[in-house]
Amino acid sequence: MYRIYLYLLHFYYIGSDMKIEYIKNSDVSRALIGVPKGHRHLRVILILKDKRVLIFSEATIANLTRAYVNIKTHPEKRAIELKLTKGDNFKSGYAKYQLLEVERNEDEIEEEITRILALQ
Repeated sequence: MYRIYLYLLHFYYIGSDMKIEYIKNSDVSRALIGVPKGHRHLRVILILKDKRVLIFSEATIANLTRAYVNIKTHPEKRAIELKLTKGDNFKSGYAKYQLLEVERNEDEIEEEITRILALQ
């Protein structure tokens, strides 16, 4: 019964076609951070021990870093949800797509995080 409940949570909150993966420090063999030759923006490349490679754009890292710093340095904030937003009026130099903070109850966000971690 518990597995059925977890499956339903997975389907409802995450989607039946999503794959949950938790990457820990011990899964990463190397990380490369820098601007590739001929480019203007930073990339973060994680090389995992199982030979998979994850590449993150500067915009993605900046959005996640902003949220991380906000939570870690705020005396009350415990959780943030970022949602993909396409903008035509962003400041010059900003990526067209951004992960921006949405208004959502922190308790709900923490509950969703807990449910997703239970599915892995």
